Amino acid sequence: MIRVECSAILICSLLMGGIGCSPAAQKVQNQVANLDQPTVGPDDNLEKMRPGAPDPDHPQEFLETTTGLKYRVLRQGKGISPQARDQVNVHYKGWLDDGFIFDSSYRRGEPISFPLTGVIPGWTEGLQLVGEGGMIELDIPSDLGYGDTGMGEIPPRARLHFIVELNRVF
Repeated sequence: MIRVECSAILICSLLMGGIGCSPAAQKVQNQVANLDQPTVGPDDNLEKMRPGAPDPDHPQEFLETTTGLKYRVLRQGKGISPQARDQVNVHYKGWLDDGFIFDSSYRRGEPISFPLTGVIPGWTEGLQLVGEGGMIELDIPSDLGYGDTGMGEIPPRARLHFIVELNRVF
């Protein structure tokens, strides 16, 4: 129950900022050895928790935008790309440099919808680089994330990493 509550609070933090996990929230340490296979518990359904397959020829190197956002498109989408004013539906997993997974819609077993104007700047910029049905890996510097303040389990000046599958643009 605490993990679900914490994940919901982190989603609120990602969308609105200003709210963190309670001190009672249990930290789960994971090393990101294989991004397609998050750590699971005995009752978890692995198939619901894993990102879809990347394109076999996806780039190994990251590209960098003028803002410092690093990204690589893991799967080309066949649909439209969102604009900053759009709402999107995504599945995602986020982790820190040390491999700690701080949030995952895969773990919760359901994607989330939100307006791109209501998230951290790294997400707003990054999701515009992929089309519906696509998957992108984001390497977000702290100034495009939570900056000097951090958020909940995310420490100040933390670089954030995400795998994001763009399901739909509204």
